[in-house]
Amino acid sequence: MTPLSTGDPESIGGYTLLGRLGAGGMGVVYLGVSASGRQVAVKLVRGAYAQEEEFRTRFRQEIAAARRVSGAFTAPVVDADPDAERPWMATLYVPGANLAEVVERDGPLGGRELRALGLGLTEALRDIHRAGLVHRDLKPRNVLMTEDGPRVIDFGISRADDNQSLTTTGRMIGTPPFMSPEQLAAPRDVTPASDVFSLGSLLVFAAAGTGPFDADSPYITGYQVVHGTPDLDGVPEAFLGIVERCLDKDPVARPGLTDIHRMLRDLPESGADESPGPRRRPADRGTATAATGAAGPTRGGTSTSTSTSTSTSTSTSTSTGTGTGRRSRNRLLLAALAGVLVVAGLGAGVALLGPGPDQAAAEAGASGPSARAASLPDGWRPWRTRLRTAVTGVPLEYDTSGCVAEGDALFCGGTGFTAARVDAASGRTRWRTGTRPQGARPIGVRDGLVYVYEDPDDRGRRVLALDAATGRPRWQRDINKAVDAVLYDDGLLTMSPDYSSFVAYGPSGRELWRAPSPAGYCVPTVLGGVAYVLCSQGTEEGQGPVDLLKPGPGGLTKVATLPKKALALGTAGGQPLFLAPQTAEDVYESGYERPYDALLRVAPDTGRVRRIPLARPLTGAATLVDGVVYFVRSDGTVTAVSADSGRQLWRKVTDVESLSAPAVSATYGRVYFANRFGRLLALDGRTGATLWRTSALPDPGDKAQDYPPRVLLVQDAIVATAGDTVFSRGPDGPG
Repeated sequence: MTPLSTGDPESIGGYTLLGRLGAGGMGVVYLGVSASGRQVAVKLVRGAYAQEEEFRTRFRQEIAAARRVSGAFTAPVVDADPDAERPWMATLYVPGANLAEVVERDGPLGGRELRALGLGLTEALRDIHRAGLVHRDLKPRNVLMTEDGPRVIDFGISRADDNQSLTTTGRMIGTPPFMSPEQLAAPRDVTPASDVFSLGSLLVFAAAGTGPFDADSPYITGYQVVHGTPDLDGVPEAFLGIVERCLDKDPVARPGLTDIHRMLRDLPESGADESPGPRRRPADRGTATAATGAAGPTRGGTSTSTSTSTSTSTSTSTSTGTGTGRRSRNRLLLAALAGVLVVAGLGAGVALLGPGPDQAAAEAGASGPSARAASLPDGWRPWRTRLRTAVTGVPLEYDTSGCVAEGDALFCGGTGFTAARVDAASGRTRWRTGTRPQGARPIGVRDGLVYVYEDPDDRGRRVLALDAATGRPRWQRDINKAVDAVLYDDGLLTMSPDYSSFVAYGPSGRELWRAPSPAGYCVPTVLGGVAYVLCSQGTEEGQGPVDLLKPGPGGLTKVATLPKKALALGTAGGQPLFLAPQTAEDVYESGYERPYDALLRVAPDTGRVRRIPLARPLTGAATLVDGVVYFVRSDGTVTAVSADSGRQLWRKVTDVESLSAPAVSATYGRVYFANRFGRLLALDGRTGATLWRTSALPDPGDKAQDYPPRVLLVQDAIVATAGDTVFSRGPDGPG
């Protein structure tokens, strides 16, 4: 512990601070004491990160994760305030050095100590997994060595194993020497077996003083984890079988914690007393092992610790390589595995982004824009504009911020104005009109008119047609306050304010026709440019089967009846396309995503409904683009399905949560997404491989959590909205 310095607070949350225990990239850990004398370790987030809602969300998840775990070998949370001006969390203070410091100071553990460590860690992981969590960062600095056994700390990047969402930074988080192969390749797919692999690596480190995959750089270390043979030199013979099974590349082949605990418990006393000895070094290891930079487990890279000590030391670099040839190979591997290192979280360690299994596809996709000049609006350059002005009057919360495009012009809704025309090349606002709506995206633009909503008072709502060039109103009509208006090929379809009829207007504002509304819950929709009406057979949405009706001057004509909760997607091959739910049960749970198990194609002339089963039920927001249905889950998983056959084309776990609906570039064969915090993601449209991603916007505004993100294309320029911010990037991505 070091004394408090100038600028450190004297107390946090009622706990008097005695000194600093450690510091990480995103916060400081203090030793505190309560009024009753109980000592706690208090994590305090740095001020800059306290302003990032994405980080606050992740910190809340860390607190919730740690609170779910209670066991003899973990440090419990005793208090927290994630909503404070600077969020903080207090855990029970556990005196003792971490495993990295113990090995650095005293050398590798003997057989008895290693057995006790393994038993304690197995029991700690058992408690963590029983709480429905996967730790995901089990490393020496997250293991405190106390008199009564090891304690596992820092659940900052733990992952709930019950499909609950965890906000991440869009990067692969962990410490490469102690990550599992699947964590490096597809971190969203990790299971408790990932912690078993990390346990095996940690036992090797404790027994030998180096990890089984240590190398000159974290990139090469990551390659070794996925493809290499572990170096078990120095591991006692009695432990080899256990460690080798834990380090199996196949998660299914690894033993369960109960089996590991039994194997450790049953070790003979003679085996437990065995001292570390020489062990063959596999000839196909392929890279040098080295200890450089930080102490202990960070020999393959850089790590930020928030354990109960700030001491660090520098190890002497050692190598088992054979000179220039080995170093040259390492440099080649490093070039092939070039990724991005970030220090994430209060103790999250090193994040590794490498090409992995998507390398070939990524290289192929990345070459597209470079091989030909991108088609961009004249004078285009990357830009960013805030869709916000001073608000006057009573604010309205539509929560549907975004833009629509026509040629090189964008028409956007925002906070404090009804609509604005934004130049797609520069981001400059050409005109702005209205004062009240909050984040109301325009209905659409066609034939020189921009259609928007206007709410002049608390009693009704209007649709307003604006001149696209000047923003001046052309005409307005009162519409139903609760039902959206839609643009179709021949005009605008709305519902009358009194719910009695559907009304169609032409570009001049002239009423084209009016059709009486039937009983039930009915809304207008557009499928492939054709106007339809969807009516649930009940007084509320989703109460019964859905009738697909064709409106017109002669009234509403029934086309087909679809199952309850069927979801309209658009048209495929000129036929309306719907999703059929696996279950139509009403579920009122936060984060619930309804599963769909079939596509439904409707022949508009006969009303025949053809069911196309999916290979397995899928969840997520579904969008139909160019004959492909994209299912986008809240956790960042994207699944592409053929609209013709229902066959799954690919599935990608992206690690970027809260994704928008996709925008598809036929030119480059790419699928683009944005998320709530302004990240952009490009996937290969053929394979789903990640081509590139960007960082979050430094400040997407105070509506980032409230407004759904959106992305669209203006020629080859990508335009996205996050919160009350609209911005544009080129097809080359971060570069």
